[in-house]
Amino acid sequence: MTTTLATYPPELARLETLVDAVADRQRQDFGHMASEAKADGSLITACDRWSDETIVRGLGDAFPGEGVLSEEGDQHVPISSAYWVVDPLDGTTNFAAGIPYWAISIARFEGGLPVWAVLDVPPLRQRIIAVRGQGAWRNGKLLQPPSRQADVAGCASLCSRSIGVLQKLPDRRFPGKIRLLGVASLNLVSVAMGQTVAALEATPKIWDLAAAWLVLTELECPIRWLLIDPQDQAPGANLAHTDYPVLAARSDSTLETFLPWAKALVAG
Repeated sequence: MTTTLATYPPELARLETLVDAVADRQRQDFGHMASEAKADGSLITACDRWSDETIVRGLGDAFPGEGVLSEEGDQHVPISSAYWVVDPLDGTTNFAAGIPYWAISIARFEGGLPVWAVLDVPPLRQRIIAVRGQGAWRNGKLLQPPSRQADVAGCASLCSRSIGVLQKLPDRRFPGKIRLLGVASLNLVSVAMGQTVAALEATPKIWDLAAAWLVLTELECPIRWLLIDPQDQAPGANLAHTDYPVLAARSDSTLETFLPWAKALVAG
């Protein structure tokens, strides 16, 4: 493997051009968008809708015949052999509140597994790309598995819905410095980046985890699906209300350290 873009499938250039346009618009809209609540209590803005429509249309033009499952659009598993899973703006609460931390998450699936992933962080101008079996890159630089790097900070990421596990094991000290980033995809991928040692997500949807899943896999980070394996997706299934609680860690030993809290999360 090299650190150059030449190792990418050439089709990814079309995808990156699409993401460039959406990221530029999101940066322009940041700080100027009113939000409204969706039925599930999460927020949405006009920029979410525009981003979703633009990505879905762009994927249809660039990859005809491949279906798209997106957070703000059709949430059924496409029946095409290859399809896309899109979160056009992960972290809408941050975006709407003026907190400059959100992501665009796009992944191409084959056989129920992500094979390409683009996770763009517009406010930081950082882009993570992963290709199954070839590795992952950040802004064109090949990334190394976090297990091969020294752990300095010992931070662990929790989502707002998993924070309650701290009360479920009152006699045990949580084995990490807690961080809540407010962006499910980036919470998970922070493990692969070596920013955190573990991440626990209580209610991620398939669009939250699709791209991060491949990045974690390519960087040798173990993943434990706590209730449902997202690989088991029947074509045509509606995933609008399907959660995939998950624990990701930098190594197998770290995963075992955090597993009691993960089990407590889904124990009810």
